Amino acid sequence: MTERGMIFNSEMVRAILDGRKTQTRRPIKFPFKDRNLGCELSGNELAGELSAGNYLNSPFGKPGDRIWVRETFQGPLFDFDQMDAYCKDSTPFEKAQFCVYKADGKPAPEFFDADDNLHCCWRPSIHMPRWASRITLEITDVRVERLNAITESDAEAEGITYTGFGDLLVDGYRYLWKSIYGDDSWQVNPWMWVIEFNRIKGADHATD
Repeated sequence: MTERGMIFNSEMVRAILDGRKTQTRRPIKFPFKDRNLGCELSGNELAGELSAGNYLNSPFGKPGDRIWVRETFQGPLFDFDQMDAYCKDSTPFEKAQFCVYKADGKPAPEFFDADDNLHCCWRPSIHMPRWASRITLEITDVRVERLNAITESDAEAEGITYTGFGDLLVDGYRYLWKSIYGDDSWQVNPWMWVIEFNRIKGADHATD
């Protein structure tokens, strides 16, 4: 069993915490080289490998592997009178319980640094260390497919609950995708990694 960090934006994190999101899609970057032979693989070839149970080329692992969620956060935060203890040994403070998270809807925290300077800011998800992560996911499936292959059940598993554009959840997902990647991105219909997962509450480093 392998663990890997994966970035989720605040809306995605909220959907995971609410139990609405059990699936995520990430674009495949081409050219894609086979990790064993070094030759380039097409989307169809990757899809065939995964459908046959060969996860060698999956950058996200295989079913049973875990993902720790990287999200926008701040920490560790503690009372100023604990600064001396932190400076002597920061290890006891490297826990999710000493962090706050943007996805919870709270304003950016104010805190003093070691030089007594006041700050008010979030730390980007890319800079989140493992100890600060509060959400752990277990992969249940990894596959490769075209973006436009998403179904209504997939869109629901992506956390889409309301479209605003009709009755189809896929329409809501299409709008979300285009808002992130541009108006022409849907028509391009790129190949995607599709990762399905379950949240492992017992493995979380902090409670909701």
